Amino acid sequence: MVDLLEGLNEQQREAVTTTEGFIRVLAGAGSGKTRALTHRFAYLVNEIGILPGNILCVTFTNKAANEMRQRIHQLTGDNDTGYINTFHGFCVSVLQEDSHAVSYPKSFLVLDNSDIDAMLELIYEERGLTLRDMTFGNARDMIEMKKLKEIPDYYEDLIRMSLDELYDKYQKAERKDLIIFYGYLYQQKKCFGLDYNDLLIFTLHIFQNNDDIRQKWQERLEYIMIDEFQDIDAPQYKLMRVLCDYHKNLFVVGDPDQTIYSWRGADAHFLTEFSEKFPKVKTIYMMHNYRSTPNILRAANDLIRANKDRLPKDLLPELPEGTPVLCHMAGNSEKEGEWIAKRVKALHEDGWKYRDMTILYRAHYLTLPLEQAFLKNKLPYTIYSGTQFFDRMEIKDAMSYLRMVAFKDDLSFRRVVNVPKRNIGQRRMAFLEDFARQNDVSLYTALRENLDHEVFRGPRARQFVHLIEDFAGSYESRPVSELLSDLLNQSGYEEMMRTNGSQERLDNLAELKQSIYEYEVSCGEETTLDSYLKHAALFTNADTAEKGDKVRFMTVHAAKGLEFPIVFLAGMNEGTFPSRKVRTLEAMEEERRLSFVAVTRAEQQLVLTAAEGRNLDGTPRYPSRFLFDIGVDQLVFDEPPREGLIKEAKEYIEMKTRYLGTGDVEDSLFDIGDRVEHPVMGLGTILERNAEKSAYLIRFDDMPTPRAISYRAKLKATPKGEGEGNDGEPIPYQRQY
Repeated sequence: MVDLLEGLNEQQREAVTTTEGFIRVLAGAGSGKTRALTHRFAYLVNEIGILPGNILCVTFTNKAANEMRQRIHQLTGDNDTGYINTFHGFCVSVLQEDSHAVSYPKSFLVLDNSDIDAMLELIYEERGLTLRDMTFGNARDMIEMKKLKEIPDYYEDLIRMSLDELYDKYQKAERKDLIIFYGYLYQQKKCFGLDYNDLLIFTLHIFQNNDDIRQKWQERLEYIMIDEFQDIDAPQYKLMRVLCDYHKNLFVVGDPDQTIYSWRGADAHFLTEFSEKFPKVKTIYMMHNYRSTPNILRAANDLIRANKDRLPKDLLPELPEGTPVLCHMAGNSEKEGEWIAKRVKALHEDGWKYRDMTILYRAHYLTLPLEQAFLKNKLPYTIYSGTQFFDRMEIKDAMSYLRMVAFKDDLSFRRVVNVPKRNIGQRRMAFLEDFARQNDVSLYTALRENLDHEVFRGPRARQFVHLIEDFAGSYESRPVSELLSDLLNQSGYEEMMRTNGSQERLDNLAELKQSIYEYEVSCGEETTLDSYLKHAALFTNADTAEKGDKVRFMTVHAAKGLEFPIVFLAGMNEGTFPSRKVRTLEAMEEERRLSFVAVTRAEQQLVLTAAEGRNLDGTPRYPSRFLFDIGVDQLVFDEPPREGLIKEAKEYIEMKTRYLGTGDVEDSLFDIGDRVEHPVMGLGTILERNAEKSAYLIRFDDMPTPRAISYRAKLKATPKGEGEGNDGEPIPYQRQY
C-alpha cells in the first residue's frame, strides 16, 4: 500500500482509497487523473484483493485504454487487467460472450467506415443509384440518424427478420433514403456485421430482455470506473446505470470545463448533476496541475471563468514560473503563417525538437497559409487527422487478409481475392455472385466449391483457397503478429509492394506488425485474432499518430487528451475561434471550453496568434473575445497591436454578444401559428421556430415564399384571422435553415 500511495497528493490518495459507493472526481486538466485511476485499480487488486476480472474501467480512446492497461500491469504484475476499454470495446466483450441472445455468432464483424462504404457501393450498383443521389458520407450520416432517432427500433429487423425478409423489405423500398437504409441492414445481416451504434444498442437490448445475462454482468462487475465522464452520451449513461445497479460501486472522473462534444451527444449535466441522481455521492476535487506553468494556468483560469454555466473551480499550479504567454497580431493570414514558421525555426535553433511544437486551430481549412509558410521555410510538419493509419490502402488490405482467415466474409473477399492479381476479374466475380445468391453461401464458399469449374481453370484461384484454408486451420494457436507476417509473405502481397517500389507502404505494414506485437504484449495470452480484429475496428485517429521529428498540425478537438511542450494556437479571431456559426450563449460557452482545452494542452510555452484583414464577406477581422477573457494585460505582445484595434474589437464583440440567444424557445415571444405584423413585410403567420438560430420562419401574406426572421425583429402580435392573405391557403415552402 505504501508503494501505491507514494507520490500521490492528498486528493489523489482520497480518490484511490475511497472504494465503496458513488464517487465523483472533478479532475482539472493536468491533475494526474490517469495516475489516480490506475493506482485505484491496483489498490483494489493488491490491497483489497478484488479480482481484476471483476473491475470495469472505461475510457474514451483505445490509445488511452492501452496505456492504462500497461500501467496497471506494471503496478499489479498481473496479466489479467480486467475490462479496461472504451464503451464500444466493452460492448464487444459482452456481445462476444452473449451474442447468442440475439441469434448472432461470436464471429460477428465490427464494421468501420470503409466497410460501410463497400456495402453502399454494392447497394448503389444494384439499385442504380449514384453519388449525385447521395454521397457515401451523407449516406452514413443518414443511416446513423435513422438508427438513433427516426427508426430507433431498427435492430428488431436485424435480429428477428430472416435474410430473405430483409432483402424483400429492401427491394420494396422506393424512397432513396429507405433503399439505402434497408439495403445496408440487409448487407449487415448478410455478414453479421455491427457498426458502432449497433454495439451499444444491441448490448442494451440484450440486458433489457434477458434478466439472467444482465444479472450475470451486474454481479461480475463489482467496481466500475469511468474516465472523461463529461463526454458520455445518453445510451452510454443508460448502459452505465444498468451495470452499476447491483453492487452500486461507481467511480466517475471528469471535468465539465472540458465538455466539447455536445454536437455528438455528450452531456456534461450527467457529471454536474451526478450528486442529484445517485445517493450519498462523495465528490473529490483534483485541481493541482502538474502539466503547465503558472503563466499558462492563469490564462486558462481567467478564460474559463467567463463561462456562467459551470462549477466554480481553479487549476492550481505545481510547476515553477515559466515563459509568459506570447501573443502576435499579424496583418493578415499569410503574415500570421509566416510569423509562426519563423518562430518555429528560431525555437528549433534554440534546441527545441520540431516534435515538441504543435500548432492547434479551430478547423482544418485554416492550414493553407500555415502549410505555405512551412513549405517556403523548408520546415517538416505533419497534419494530424489526415489520412488515418487504418484507412490506408495497404493497411486495409492486410486487415482484410486477416479477416479472411477468421471470418471469410464477403467484404474482405472482394478486397483481396485479386490482390495480388489472380485473374479473378468482373466475369468471374459475376459468376461467384450468382452462385452465392442462388445457393445462399458466401463468395469464398462459392469459389471453393467451383475450383474445378471451367471458369476457374488455372492455378491462381486454387492457390488463394489453399492459402486461406491453411491459415484458417492453424491461426488459433499462433500469435497474430507472426500470422500476419507469414500471410503477407505467402500471399505474395509484400512481394507485389517491393516490385512496385512502394517502400512507404512497406514501412506502414511494418508499423502495423509492430503495433500488433505491442498489443499482444499488453494483453498477454488472451490475445486472439478475433479479439484483435474487433479491437482494431474501434481505432480512432488519436490512436495512430504520425511519428518522427515534425511539427504537428491538428484541430483542438483532435488534441483533446494530449499535451505538448510548446503550443501555438492560431486563428484567434472572431468568426474563426469562436466560430461564426455560434448563435446561442450555450454554444459560445462550448467554444470557450474548447479554447480552454487548447490552452491547457501547453506544458511550457503558449503562443496565441491572430490576423487582421477582412473575412470572405468583406467584414473586418477582429481578435477573438477569448484573448480579452484571458486579459490583454496577461499577454506579452511581440509587437504592440495597431492603435485602436483593441477598442474596435471590444465594441464589435459587445455588439455580437447582444444578438446571442439562450438556445431556448422561450427566447421567442410568439408560438407557431401566431399572426404577427412586421414593420416592413406586413402581416404573416409563424410556421416554425428555430431556437438554435433564434429565428422564426414566417409566411407573409403578400409574399409567395416564407422568410426566416430573427427573434430580434420588431414584430407585433395580431389577432388570428386578421388580414389572412392568400385566401388562407398554406404556401408550400422549403426549409431555410
